[in-house]
Amino acid sequence: MKIFSFILIILFGTSLNAQNRQRPVSVELGKFFTEDGKRMLYGGKKESQHFDVSNLSLEEDQFHYGLGREAFPALLEPEFTSIQKADKQWDDDDRFLVAKSGNDVKAYSIKDLTRHEIVNDELNGKPIMAAYCILADLGAIYTRTYGDKVFTFGLSGYTYYDPEVWDGKDGFVFWDRETESLWWPLIGKAVSGKMKGAKLHIYDETKWEDTTWDKIKSKYPNAQILISGQDFERPTSWPQYEDVSDVKNL
Repeated sequence: MKIFSFILIILFGTSLNAQNRQRPVSVELGKFFTEDGKRMLYGGKKESQHFDVSNLSLEEDQFHYGLGREAFPALLEPEFTSIQKADKQWDDDDRFLVAKSGNDVKAYSIKDLTRHEIVNDELNGKPIMAAYCILADLGAIYTRTYGDKVFTFGLSGYTYYDPEVWDGKDGFVFWDRETESLWWPLIGKAVSGKMKGAKLHIYDETKWEDTTWDKIKSKYPNAQILISGQDFERPTSWPQYEDVSDVKNL
């Protein structure tokens, strides 16, 4: 985990001042290309991993990097432990996102979210996502259900900036496994693919917070704590939604 975090620091920086450093421009790296009349974006070594961005609403020359869609371990089946077992690992001022529903309380450290960026999870039986972007210092809990469909999110391997958004800071670009649409959290919506225009749904803001370890221990003694250092074998395929017209505007 320490090695991975070091790589993140080298690639993306950890301070707000780092946002102003020159970053590799994706279009100059050849990450955008045209194939069979479609505008594509590199998504990995396999041809099947590339993104169809023919209807992209963002500017190509404002994308940075291009590491591939599975470079970051966005968790699919996260594992948790108790506060008692995790206590020796954390300092009182360590930062966490905490979500609650009924008696179910889960906590995700910012240090772990810096590595995973996204944790696909369930809270009291409802699909949620804990996400954090180190570049914009944006952390939030989202729901993953649109109508009768559940979406699973990952990191595309790209960042994007708009000088008119979030003080011009870079922000990670998400993708969903079910439609392979791209999403930009800094504007809170999908920017390409079948779900283009759909909004990211923030979980009820009265039921989650950005807090610290000492407050978790005092307020939520029975909270489940995300176990650090998790990884998994990346899926080689994923069930796709053919038609999302009935849910994309929900």
